Amino acid sequence: MKKIHLSNEPKTNPKFDAFPYQKEAFESIKDLEYAAVFHEQGLGKTKIAIDTLLYWLEKSSIDTVLIVTKKQLVQNWKKEFSSHTYIKPAILTDEKKNNHFVFVSPARVIITNFEILQVEKNQFVLYLKTRNVAIIIDESAKLKNPKSKLTQTYFELSHLFKKRLILTGTPVANRPYDIWAQIFFLDHGKSLGNNFSDFKAQTDLSNKLAGNEDLQEAFERELSGIFEKISAFSVRETKNSGIISLPDKVYIREETELSPEQSVLYQQIREELRIEVIKNGEKIIDDSSAMVKRLLRLIQVTSNPLLIDESFIGKSAKETILDELIKGILAKDEKCIVWTSFIENVDYFNKLYSQFGSVKIHGGMKITERNRSVEKFRLQEHKVLFATPASAKEGLTLTEANHVIFYDRGFSLDDYLQAQDRIHRISQTKTCYVHNIIARGTIDEWIDVLLEAKQNAASLVQGDISLDEYKFKVDYSFGDIVKKILNIQACQEELRYE
Repeated sequence: MKKIHLSNEPKTNPKFDAFPYQKEAFESIKDLEYAAVFHEQGLGKTKIAIDTLLYWLEKSSIDTVLIVTKKQLVQNWKKEFSSHTYIKPAILTDEKKNNHFVFVSPARVIITNFEILQVEKNQFVLYLKTRNVAIIIDESAKLKNPKSKLTQTYFELSHLFKKRLILTGTPVANRPYDIWAQIFFLDHGKSLGNNFSDFKAQTDLSNKLAGNEDLQEAFERELSGIFEKISAFSVRETKNSGIISLPDKVYIREETELSPEQSVLYQQIREELRIEVIKNGEKIIDDSSAMVKRLLRLIQVTSNPLLIDESFIGKSAKETILDELIKGILAKDEKCIVWTSFIENVDYFNKLYSQFGSVKIHGGMKITERNRSVEKFRLQEHKVLFATPASAKEGLTLTEANHVIFYDRGFSLDDYLQAQDRIHRISQTKTCYVHNIIARGTIDEWIDVLLEAKQNAASLVQGDISLDEYKFKVDYSFGDIVKKILNIQACQEELRYE
């Protein structure tokens, strides 16, 4: 198919030069049919992608480049285009009538969100058959579940795109097998095979690994070979590789004991959970979604007992540490972001610390409201941001702060890594501090070990560390720790969590 030429072509030269490591990545992928940029968050993947698409529009037969991102990041991409290019992109939204005009327009760049391709699937099939279209998928880990309807839509459309590029700093968002669907979208199974079930079975970070050296060896062997299989079309850089100079990132474990009232409630829920989980004395409940909900109750009570018991009198032991941290940070005239998984916590703390110019971001707010909070936080008088990782972990540069405080954490590695690196990015000049508030003897300790195990496995898959380094760091004890947390002496079935 010949390229469609416009009477008034937009300028395709970038406004600014890239950093050397960004140029190196660009040179590696610019002429490939498909590629993956897995640079760690904060290293400017957007610039690499923009320079690549400008090259495609100028040097190849590509008519239009479609950029797909999360809904809350569409405005970020519009700003990036304004900063780095002379092109004004068209936007596909939820309004089908307006989308019609985009599809018939001569737009060289179109930005949309993940769900639009599913909603407008039939229109896209027709569009892709009449033009040479390339696709860039930002935060491609959104497609990690190959069985979801959303991911299946992208699989079906994949072969209609002339070029395919995916971007994410966390290709292993939570489990090693998360990378399979993203790569399958690119190469249709050439690298990691066509069978997801087989791949998952071989790369599952399972409780069964604890104490089983044969399983551990097979698991480690599979993980260590993944990046080599995809290295011909994948680029990956980390902040530790020396490509840029960033301030140190210091992890601080802030420990506390549950208050007496909190401890009583925690033990009650733990016992109820143990009874619910055990069947016939030995068997563990095999419904992973139900298991997560039950474990979530323990996270809630260590975070804020009012989340599960409105009649609770007293407050969480974590509040005292949080207050000391915030006031200590503000005394040094520095800013902080406080992360919690629960909207109720965000609202509560935002009111509590309003005297310090606190702002908030959570999923119950409109995107315009969230953007307003970000702009306020960048002003001198606003010192503290309370947020949920689900609503603010991606696409934001918040280097005005140099402290992040995890008031509580869930099971997601992606949430943890993305959230902390809002502050540890290009333009940060201060040492960054990551404070993890942990209640001793609770589920917090298991989550700490679990996230470390997930991070080590992700590093091996992504080629960040060698197999020898992984073996030195690895700790499979999370499988045993969770049994102790639930007061389970033995189990014959697999305890699942995500």
